[in-house]
Amino acid sequence: MGFSIISLVIGLGLGAALLFAYNKMLEANKKKSAKLEADKIVNRAKGESQKIMKSAERKGKDFEVRAKKNAEKEIRMQKEELQKEEAKLKERNKQLEKEFRKKEERLLSSQSELKKREETIKAHESRMDALEAQAKEKIHELTDKLKNSANISPEEAKEELKKSYEEDAKIEAAKMIVSIEEDAKQRAEQKAKRIVGMAISRYAGEFTTEKTVSIIPLPNEELKGKIIGREGRNIRAIESLCGVDLIIDDTPEAVVISGFDPVRREVARRSLETLMEDGRIHPGRIEEVIDKTKKNLFKYIKSEGEKACLELGLQGVHGEIHKTLGSLKFRTSYAQNNYTHSIEVGMLCGLMAAEVGGDVKAARRAGLFHDLGKAMDHSIEGSHAVIGADFCKRYGESEAVCHAVRAHHEDEKPRTMLAYLVTAADAISSARPGARKSIMENYVQRLEDLESVANSFDGVERTFAIQAGREIRVIVDSSRVTDEQSVMLSRDIARKIEKELKFPGQIKISVVRETRAVEHAR
Repeated sequence: MGFSIISLVIGLGLGAALLFAYNKMLEANKKKSAKLEADKIVNRAKGESQKIMKSAERKGKDFEVRAKKNAEKEIRMQKEELQKEEAKLKERNKQLEKEFRKKEERLLSSQSELKKREETIKAHESRMDALEAQAKEKIHELTDKLKNSANISPEEAKEELKKSYEEDAKIEAAKMIVSIEEDAKQRAEQKAKRIVGMAISRYAGEFTTEKTVSIIPLPNEELKGKIIGREGRNIRAIESLCGVDLIIDDTPEAVVISGFDPVRREVARRSLETLMEDGRIHPGRIEEVIDKTKKNLFKYIKSEGEKACLELGLQGVHGEIHKTLGSLKFRTSYAQNNYTHSIEVGMLCGLMAAEVGGDVKAARRAGLFHDLGKAMDHSIEGSHAVIGADFCKRYGESEAVCHAVRAHHEDEKPRTMLAYLVTAADAISSARPGARKSIMENYVQRLEDLESVANSFDGVERTFAIQAGREIRVIVDSSRVTDEQSVMLSRDIARKIEKELKFPGQIKISVVRETRAVEHAR
């Protein structure tokens, strides 16, 4: 038993020794193989590096060779270009030298010619001096002879000559004025008639007249009592809220709304129609209906302003201008509706601008906005043209449009073609037959004013205003007014009418001079 244990211990020791020796041997072999592998890698790396070095040297040599060839080629090309440029410069120098020689020769020849001309001029000057001296001597001789023969001084003779020259000049000027005016009138009248006629014929707009009263038909007589109310409270409420007068008299089945403000009349008319349909008529209901009607009417007014701008193709118009433009639908001038009149003027302006090559859009804009001032109330001072132009300027309209609006009644002197177009279109729309209703007294007064202006001139015997004041015929005394003076007289009458009277369109002045020789055979 003891022996076996000892043997086991010895065997374990030997096994451990053998295992240790084996491990050492394995480690030695691994180190040796690793060293061999490393040597192989190093050798391979050295071989590859040598190959790379050789390749790089070869490539460097090739690159150097190519670079030398390219540089030589570039140098050679630059030399050739320089040689060509040098040849061109030499040729240009030769041409410049030739041109310089030619110009030098011309300059020398011109200098010689100038010298000859100077000599000739000096000779002529000396000759002129001599002739001037002779002329002065002759003038003195003639002056002395004139003094001796006519017994008048040179100053008196000059005055006589001046007077005769003035008379001759006036006669010649009058003749020239006649011929020039006739030619200008023929051309201008033909062109103006063509443009205006074409514009009028191309535009066929509606035309309406308005009154200062509105009549509302009633379905039955019982409604009159409801509208009046107990002790008249309903009619008083309507009149105070709308600012109009209701006339309920013996007219069967009708109520008359009277008032100068068409917007207020429209509010009252719409409110009454709504109340009659509803049947409930008392002060509380009346106030409610009138407030609602006013809101709806203001919306309608703005939509009508937008509709007018859309009809004329205008863009970028401010909302306040839409409102003011729409309110013209309820404004009148001599019974002519301002809304339709403004649209008509805008259309006519655009058509005439197209004929004369102007800005059609600007012309339509100025024509449509020209009467915006008529929609302003009495709290704003100034003529409707001026306050309308200021209103347009405040809301972004161009200076050209504002000037045309301001100048269409000559509150400002027209200075653009656009201003004259607006003035012409406004006159066409206002003065055409049936467009406006004028008062008889004003019509007669205008004719009398025209005749009195013409009769105020010396030599006028009688004056007749014809064609509704569009023409006046002036009969002059032939013994006091000559043919040439009659031309000047017509111009003077026209200027005085323009200065003292206001009138739409234009007035024709015809001066008639007649000489009659009467004899009786007995």
